[in-house]
Amino acid sequence: MTAEAVITRMTPPSLPDWIFPPPEGFVAEDLDHIPDLPAHTELIDGSLVFVSPQRRFHDVVMYELRTALKHFLPADHAVAQQMTVKLGARQRPEPDLIVIGPNAPDDLDVTCYDAADVVLAVEVVSKESEVRDRQRKPVLYAEAGIPHFWRVEEVNGRPAVYVYELDPATRAYVATGVHHDRLKLTVPFDLDIDLTTLYPTRTR
Repeated sequence: MTAEAVITRMTPPSLPDWIFPPPEGFVAEDLDHIPDLPAHTELIDGSLVFVSPQRRFHDVVMYELRTALKHFLPADHAVAQQMTVKLGARQRPEPDLIVIGPNAPDDLDVTCYDAADVVLAVEVVSKESEVRDRQRKPVLYAEAGIPHFWRVEEVNGRPAVYVYELDPATRAYVATGVHHDRLKLTVPFDLDIDLTTLYPTRTR
C-alpha cells in the first residue's frame, strides 16, 4: 500500500460547516441558506434539531388529521404540513401541522410562516420528540402568541388529542380538554372529528 493510500484511509471525511454552530447560535434565516441540511431540520434556541425516522402511527395520524381538518376550515384559512414557523430570531420549529389564517402569505415559494400567521399548531408526539413536544415547543408557541395548540399522543394504541388555548394575560397555554374518540370544538372554528378514523390501520 502506498503512503498516499494510507493517508487517504486515515483522513476522515470532511464535515459540513453547520456541524459547528457559530458562538451565538444560528438564526431563523440560516435555515434558508445552509446547504445540504437534512429534511425537516428545526431551529430551537439557536440549535439545529434533526428529525429521526418516524413510526407509521405518526405518519398516518398526521395525514388523516390534516385531511379531516380541511372539511371544517373557514374559507380564508388553510392547513399546512411540516412547514417551519418563525417564532423569534433563534426559534424556527416545524410543527407537524399548522392552520394559517387569512393574513398568511399566499406564495408557493414561501419557506416558513410568521407566528402571527398561525391560528393552530399541532404536534404528533414521537418517542424522540417527547420532551420538545410536551415541554419546550408549547412554551415557544405560547410566548409567540399562537392562540391554539394541540398535542396528539398514542394512548393504548389510539390517538388522543390534548387541546390547549392561549391565556393572553400570561402568554401561557391553558388545557381545555383531552379527547379520545371524538374531537368536537367551537374554537378556533367549529369542528367535529371522529378520532377513530385516525387509527393507523393497514391499507385495505
